[in-house]
Order: sequence, then structure tokens, then C-alpha cells
Amino acid sequence: MNNTAYLSNDNRFTSFSYNNKVIRFKTSDKLERYIDIIEWDNGYIVVTAIYDGIPTEEYIDLIPILNNLCIEPTEFLKNITEVKIKYD
Repeated sequence: MNNTAYLSNDNRFTSFSYNNKVIRFKTSDKLERYIDIIEWDNGYIVVTAIYDGIPTEEYIDLIPILNNLCIEPTEFLKNITEVKIKYD
């Protein structure tokens, strides 16, 4: 099993994908793209993103998003050891 999850964005949506599951959630229309994962802490991501041409440190907490989607966070996140930026 691959223990890497992937983060990207397209238009006004961020995508977090892991193990053939993709979670999409709305984000700012000012977000151009994610460029670097600074930290992954079991559902909490610190990432560098470009907003209107300006690199900005951003924080994404997946726990409430997963809860709102009726996905058990502990079960979904338990095998993820790394998050990478990935654009197709």
C-alpha cells in the first residue's frame, strides 16, 4: 500500500487524494496553486501556496472536512505518512 497522499487545486477547489479516494473542497478564487508541503501532521497540513502571485503559508485541517463528509478521520488518515503536491 502506498502511504503518500496528494494535494492539488483546480479553479476554486482543492483536491486531497489518497488510496483511490479524492476529497474536494472549496477554496479561495485567489489561490493559484500549491507549491510546497511544509508539514504533515495526521490531518493537519502546513503548505506554501501562491495567492495573486504572492507565496503564502496556509494551514489546512482535514479533520472537520472529513467529519462533514461522514468519513472517519482516524481510519482514513491512519496510513498516510507523507503528502506531496501533484498536478497532472
